[in-house]
Amino acid sequence: MTTARPALDPELRELLADMPLMSQLTPEVLAQLRRLPSTPIESLLAHRHVDRREVTVPAKDGAPIPLSVFSPANTDRITAAPCVYWMHGGGMVMGDRFSQIDIPLEWLDEFGAVVVSVDYRLAPEATGTALVEDCYQGLLWVAEHSAELGIDPARIVVAGASAGGGLAAGVTLLTRDLGTPAIAAQILICPMLDHRNTSTSSRQYSGVPGVWTGEMNEFGWRSVLGELADGEVSAYISPAVADDLSGLPTTYVDTGSAEVFRDEDADYATRIWAAGGQAELHVWAGGFHGFDALYPQAHISTTARRTRTDWLARVLPPNSAA
Repeated sequence: MTTARPALDPELRELLADMPLMSQLTPEVLAQLRRLPSTPIESLLAHRHVDRREVTVPAKDGAPIPLSVFSPANTDRITAAPCVYWMHGGGMVMGDRFSQIDIPLEWLDEFGAVVVSVDYRLAPEATGTALVEDCYQGLLWVAEHSAELGIDPARIVVAGASAGGGLAAGVTLLTRDLGTPAIAAQILICPMLDHRNTSTSSRQYSGVPGVWTGEMNEFGWRSVLGELADGEVSAYISPAVADDLSGLPTTYVDTGSAEVFRDEDADYATRIWAAGGQAELHVWAGGFHGFDALYPQAHISTTARRTRTDWLARVLPPNSAA
């Protein structure tokens, strides 16, 4: 029997009709996807006054982790800027530091934020907690070099989409447990949080082609976790299994009603509330996975993106040096 699914937003349904969709991801298909051109970062920077810096920092095992730093080209800045530390999507198996970078660049425009995007290593070449540890090492570098970068260390926001949203959640748990660096807020955009892949929405979006399906999700997690048993999976890579969600910074979670991560994302926000924390949750009716990144011009996408920006404007603390 076919599982009933929430209808797509009508405008998104029309846009999605022109996109080739699949239900499965295989090593062969992944290899093809990885050969596709990456995000043309130059076109996104062309109309902006931005200084760009490329940095490489060492992972815990010494491997190089590239970071791209985008700063407003404003030589007369008096106060230190907020920072958005960005983790890209791609199921933890594809993408690079320029994937979905248009999202945090909007916060550079809006708040004068310094945007730092990390090129963490991908599965299956990297496994277990290596991905989240790469992201954490990059974040440590940012915090340690905040004065040099013109960043207010009290206004560092971690953010990411899809796999990057899951990694942002994992990094936030790691910083809480290690006590450093300070994170002012986390923005989790349709985050990939739960390796178990057993929710109602996971079942609803299995067996049908899509942008990201239950089968594709299983492939991504298997690539990261290999043969690890459920009890061996770290909460830093699969944040939904964390026993304790207390002590987290204020959190924004958004997802679509018509996507595989809907239920795990809503549950994560609910558990933050249950632990006494502050979270804002938006489930966009008719939104599929990554809708606002794929079709930012759609009405529902512009609303979702504006709502995130308005939230960030509300929760960003005042400049600590003011």
